[in-house]
Amino acid sequence: MTEKRKIMVIGGSAAGPKAAAKARRIDNDAQVVILQKDADLSMASCGYPYYVGGFFNDRNQLLCTPAGAVRNPMFYLNAKDIEARVNTEVTAIDRKNKTLSFRNLASGETGTLPYDKLVIATGAVPRMPPVPGVELAGITTLQSMKDADFLRNVRDEGKIKKAVVIGGGLIGIETCEALQLAGIEITVIELLPQLLTFLDWELAKLVENHVRSKGANVITDNGIAAFLGEDGRLTGVKLQNGTELPCELAVVAIGVRPNVKLAKEAGLKIGELGGIDVNEFMQTSDPDIYAVGDCVETTSRITGKKVLAPYGDLANLQGRVAGENAASTNCVTFPGTIQTGICKVFDYAAGSTGLSETAARKLGYTDIVTVINASPDKPGFMEGKLLVTKMTADAKTGRILGAQCIGPGNVAKQIAQWAMAIQGKMTVEDLVNADLPYAPPFSLAIDHFIATAHLMQNKIKGRLKGISCHQVHLKVLAGEKPFLIDTRGPEEFEEMRLGIGETLIPLGALRKRLKELPEDKNREIICYCKISLRGYEAALALEANGWKNVKVMEGGIMAWPYPREK
Repeated sequence: MTEKRKIMVIGGSAAGPKAAAKARRIDNDAQVVILQKDADLSMASCGYPYYVGGFFNDRNQLLCTPAGAVRNPMFYLNAKDIEARVNTEVTAIDRKNKTLSFRNLASGETGTLPYDKLVIATGAVPRMPPVPGVELAGITTLQSMKDADFLRNVRDEGKIKKAVVIGGGLIGIETCEALQLAGIEITVIELLPQLLTFLDWELAKLVENHVRSKGANVITDNGIAAFLGEDGRLTGVKLQNGTELPCELAVVAIGVRPNVKLAKEAGLKIGELGGIDVNEFMQTSDPDIYAVGDCVETTSRITGKKVLAPYGDLANLQGRVAGENAASTNCVTFPGTIQTGICKVFDYAAGSTGLSETAARKLGYTDIVTVINASPDKPGFMEGKLLVTKMTADAKTGRILGAQCIGPGNVAKQIAQWAMAIQGKMTVEDLVNADLPYAPPFSLAIDHFIATAHLMQNKIKGRLKGISCHQVHLKVLAGEKPFLIDTRGPEEFEEMRLGIGETLIPLGALRKRLKELPEDKNREIICYCKISLRGYEAALALEANGWKNVKVMEGGIMAWPYPREK
């Protein structure tokens, strides 16, 4: 009789249970065991901010299957014939004898377990600022169910009035919203010059403006110098510029680092970025050990370089690959990531996939071209909402390198389309005639996605000579005097305008008012409107009448991240 294959899985959050479940589906006879340090299993950790924010009240929803069954040890045993041991910490991996040492954190029991194949899914640990006072009560992260329970209790009790969120990334912004909805006065503190660093600055600034409009305070270009307290409890924070802010709660969200302690002690290879080194099979330097999730380094499908990508969806995908390989042979691969992400920002969303312009230039891409498109996600008569997208492409080949999208419109749809285009190594020319579903309740006749490709095609062909809002703002600050034309109507101009020295010339009147334009045909002229569609048409008309230095402010007023006159 053939001895059953022993598959041990360390870690019970996302990647580990997925690996165990897939292994069971591949090998119905194997002994599959999950060893989980925490009390809960298969937690939907990306849902923590929404539980804290009161979007749902049943804690078990974070642990449920789509059908509503709670994923506890009895569920895994009965539904999947998987033994799931919670409150069980693996303390060592003996690769020579192929055993694990463990300790039950509730009972103190210790022991060893043999394995044939091992999957490490130890996740990541939150980074903490190396400053005085970090041990004070009232300082937390949002990394675990324990953290989520603590912050949900803060919300439900309603005693805390002021809080700071340290870090303006995905978790920081989502936590900001959750606490603000609880009636707590929130300040987000970000060391870098912008929130959400997966966005380029001009889109991140629009997000910051939106966060401020919801009543939260935002401080950028400043970090924490110390936590302040009395009698062991947090009373405030001191910033690096000396400012002191009173608060009773601080949520630290400055990122995570791979949890590789076990792997490192076992002698497995650790990559240059600090994650466990794995190949395309999710196999470590030991052929009988796999690693998945936030503890590993993965490969960028765009650059071929190693990256850290602590995303819940990737953890599940990697777990599926490792589980199948551990239960059979190395027959499936994980190709890497293009680092697609999305974040809810009150009633906005902010998403990105592939390389931002900033990231591309840091990686050495020099011959790139970008374009910004602001337009609704569907017609106005169907209550269309604004989207602002920035696309980055290779200037020579037209290959899509990245896209970012923000706004109250359907950002998720846009980012999903861009992600598939990037993974398919598609070019701008591939996208300009993309056959997408259209009906007014769902999109414009030319979807925002396709319209962005049209803008890029026009730019690459030299038809659209674009200039970003940021570049226009710098010109104004520098005292340059480009001739600025707002091509909207008078009523629109009275409702909202930039106030940067522009001249109002509605598009419909432009050809009759050419004498009002500079006589010097080489004078720089910049045209725009609400989203710069009329600005583009105005620029073409001016070029046809002999002006040689005409630009279009990409995205128009809706992409303008600076203060306006009104």
